[in-house]
Amino acid sequence: MTRNSASAAAPSTWSPFARYRHSLWLLTTRDLKVRYSTSALGYVWSILDPLVMAGIYWFVFTQVFQRTVGHEPYIVFLLAALLPWMWFNGAVSDCTRAFLKESKLIRSTTIPRSIWVGRLVLSKGIEFLLSLPVLAAFAIATGAELHWEALWFPLAVVMQTALTVACGLIVAPLVVFFRDLERATKLVLRFLFYASPIIYGLSDLPGDLHVLGAFNPLSGIFSLYRAAFFPEQLDWFAVGVSAGMTALLLLVGVLIFRRSLRAVLKEI
Repeated sequence: MTRNSASAAAPSTWSPFARYRHSLWLLTTRDLKVRYSTSALGYVWSILDPLVMAGIYWFVFTQVFQRTVGHEPYIVFLLAALLPWMWFNGAVSDCTRAFLKESKLIRSTTIPRSIWVGRLVLSKGIEFLLSLPVLAAFAIATGAELHWEALWFPLAVVMQTALTVACGLIVAPLVVFFRDLERATKLVLRFLFYASPIIYGLSDLPGDLHVLGAFNPLSGIFSLYRAAFFPEQLDWFAVGVSAGMTALLLLVGVLIFRRSLRAVLKEI
């Protein structure tokens, strides 16, 4: 048997997990290639979009208003949470159209349908990683000190991936039956932006609000990201709550997805 024929036959001998991973990667890279090939600036948008947003909030809260929250350098403090927020926001928003956008392809393939959620989370996650040079550049420019707590960065990525997938598994099938949920999701995300410690830190919230804020599953995750430059922002209570709520949401997401999948395929 030649090398080419052996290579071509290899996928049939893969385990289900290996085939799932291969299909997920192919669909994700396809999304990224299409997105960047149709844009004149391509990868630059992964940097420009968060840079513009961070610049606006930095100007408003340092030049216009008397800021009493966060830490210096504020631009680094802001970006450390804003960049992962854009990953979460973008992926969940796209998941509202996960089944509706490519319904014909979804019906005609036999690959696990959860891949259509996973590919959106993964592609936005890759864009998040590609935007990290923006954070690194501002950290160097402002003299922000990198601490050993940066080792918690992979944990934050894993937790956010699980949380985003959980939310995607919930909204993707439900939007097929309740189309207004797409707009409702965008409103919830807009509210969640200000309810999450992005332009402020969890430690800036007083008393009962601090405890309440910890029950936002993004709070603990953002504290892990920020700990790289601001160790005092690491809140293990919030991290524990985030882990518990992420596990619960993931369980709910899997149950909703599995129980509604057959009806979804008939509806789209």
